[in-house]
Amino acid sequence: MKLIESILADAPTIQTLRRDIHAHPELCFQEERTSDLIAKALTDWGIPVHRGFGKTGVVGIVKNGTSDRAVGLRADIDALPMTEHNHFEHASKHAGKMHACGHDGHTAMLLSAAKHLATHRNFDGTVYLVFQPAEEGGGGAREMIKDGLFEKFPMEAMFGAHNWPGMKAGQFALASGPVFASSNEFKIVLKGKGSHGAMPHLGLDPVPAACQMVQAFQTIITRNKRPIDAGVISVTMIHAGEATNVVPDSVTMEGTVRTFTLPVLDMIEQRMKEVAEGIAATFGMTVDFEFHRNYPPTINHETETAFVREALTEVVGAENVLHFEPTMGAEDFSYFLQEKPGCYFLIGNGDGSHREGGHGMGPCMLHNPSYDFNDELIPLGGSMWVRLAEAWLAKPQQQA
Repeated sequence: MKLIESILADAPTIQTLRRDIHAHPELCFQEERTSDLIAKALTDWGIPVHRGFGKTGVVGIVKNGTSDRAVGLRADIDALPMTEHNHFEHASKHAGKMHACGHDGHTAMLLSAAKHLATHRNFDGTVYLVFQPAEEGGGGAREMIKDGLFEKFPMEAMFGAHNWPGMKAGQFALASGPVFASSNEFKIVLKGKGSHGAMPHLGLDPVPAACQMVQAFQTIITRNKRPIDAGVISVTMIHAGEATNVVPDSVTMEGTVRTFTLPVLDMIEQRMKEVAEGIAATFGMTVDFEFHRNYPPTINHETETAFVREALTEVVGAENVLHFEPTMGAEDFSYFLQEKPGCYFLIGNGDGSHREGGHGMGPCMLHNPSYDFNDELIPLGGSMWVRLAEAWLAKPQQQA
């Protein structure tokens, strides 16, 4: 493993910053303190800072030489609306808010790289350090783009990484093509006619109609979608009724749809609407159908993925650069990849044995109240970002 000496030396300082951020989590578009901390650190290292992209986003600029080439590196900075179960010193000080996905660690790794890049500047061109808010459901990447991120900071490509519990520290994983799914939500209100539970013939019972609807949705996956295409329909909430002896007026169903491609998503949305309306009509009822598209699929570009694989191999060796099996989870880095070539990859966070005394009893998995980022990754992640940026700016530029 080829770690950069100056980054290793600065690791304790960056760890302190990481734990400070962990102790003071902020939710999407509320990351004022976090943005202030990031901006101050960058400024102290002589890095020009631009703020306000995506409301609370921060962009640092490290430039050297005369080349007009540029590359973007991204870290997300927001926390989750959940209560931490850990009791160590840097546990969340705000009930109902927690860095349970490691965005504090992502920020720390990029800050570690930022300090080295600013101090040594062993490249010709510009490195844009993109600290993005509101990944957890707020679409912060989309909002930064709307605010002119790529017009203000023209870059050839954008790269991002996420820690991955269960994969060994010191390992990476990546793949070209779809790696994270689109995330979409639906809400269906099936409207019948309430009645006494002893006299259901006097009403229109929406409950059995809703049950048939849930079952029918699964035939979209098994009979309308090609078997080789990925897609998931999950009805995760069903609400109906207030008393045991009353047939309810309506049933509300909510859930998610996830796909790796937009054509499959288009088909599923259309068929769900047709099925919902058809079953409602069959039972003599009406239905309100809402479908909200959240994050698009995260699709890595083939050339940039091959580049990242080569760069990571130089840092940790080919045996520690694994193939990433795509997940149906979602990630708003997808918006960046719709606009720019790039790659989103994983860095192993270990099995949780890094956690100190005072951690909760649960596993150290993402979105778990006992999670904590593995600080051993800070020098590795910092070295990774530096080597990736230097390698990108050193390689011949592709012609359009």
